Amino acid sequence: MTETSNSPRTLRSDIVFTFALALACYLAWLIREVLVLLYVSALFGVVLTPLVRSTSGFRVGRFQPFKGTAIFLLLLIAAGALAAFGFLALPPVIRDLQGFAQEMPTRLPGLLEKLNNLPMAQHLDTADISSRLQGFVSQAATYLLFSISDWAGKLFDLVMGFILTIYFILEGDHAYRWFLSFFPHERRERLDKALQRAEIRMGKWLLGQGSLMLILGVTSTIVYLSLHIRYAYALGVLTGLLNIVPVLGAAVCIALALLVAAIDSWGRVLGIAIFYVIYLQVENSYLTPRIMKNRVDLPGLAILVALVLGSALEGVLGALVSVPTAVLVAVLLDEYFVHKDAA
Repeated sequence: MTETSNSPRTLRSDIVFTFALALACYLAWLIREVLVLLYVSALFGVVLTPLVRSTSGFRVGRFQPFKGTAIFLLLLIAAGALAAFGFLALPPVIRDLQGFAQEMPTRLPGLLEKLNNLPMAQHLDTADISSRLQGFVSQAATYLLFSISDWAGKLFDLVMGFILTIYFILEGDHAYRWFLSFFPHERRERLDKALQRAEIRMGKWLLGQGSLMLILGVTSTIVYLSLHIRYAYALGVLTGLLNIVPVLGAAVCIALALLVAAIDSWGRVLGIAIFYVIYLQVENSYLTPRIMKNRVDLPGLAILVALVLGSALEGVLGALVSVPTAVLVAVLLDEYFVHKDAA
């Protein structure tokens, strides 16, 4: 009799739970962009928290910065670096772009004339090429005008992500404890230990990735200066910064450097190509195994799969957080799903 009275209640609760789960999934799909922003901000907060802690551990006399002061000092250093980059590296680029825009109408006939002297160029219609170039320029200007609203939205997301990251660094411990409170006590302790291991490995990933970025940025700047490449300092800084995105960042750096070098001479293009071939061999065979393998403890295949999935889901942003996410997933899988031998 008791089983008969309890079975309708159990069935009703299952139906309510199913509808509630479907509604939650639908709402999550509607606000998926906000959830991605929260996840990325929380992930950056976790990754940058060890850096803030180490900064707050410095002591100058009796002065020791607390967490908020440490964040302010790091932001001040970053702002100073950006200001120095803007004053030293950007003016030559802006000056050359303005000169190119002013001289383009007068240089276009000369470029078309050189094009006519190339083999098989007699089969090309230079007038059609000129009209297509002018149409492309006008379409690019129109596209830039209509995409201002999209860029404004991206800028707002960037600012909000930056603010959320700071809040996660300052108040992440409270949010973390609140998250753990949803689990029973016996499961809470196990999950806490697993997430702490993931946090340590993420911090090591940041240190290792920063080392690779610094090495590539310094060596590429030295090579650019020795080859007398235009915008050597700007290209060197961008090369180091973009290396935070595995594989894709290096590909963009190579393409950009080769394009700038092609403006002056093919010999410089060859020099940059030789440098990147040698550096990629050294990085893949020596630097990455010694720096990233010992810190992240992920096989190269797992990093590549994470990069492909992250870039497919969220583009550059997904590729940027793909490795820390892979570290988190690897730790949770190792804790809850991998059956280890007794030995």
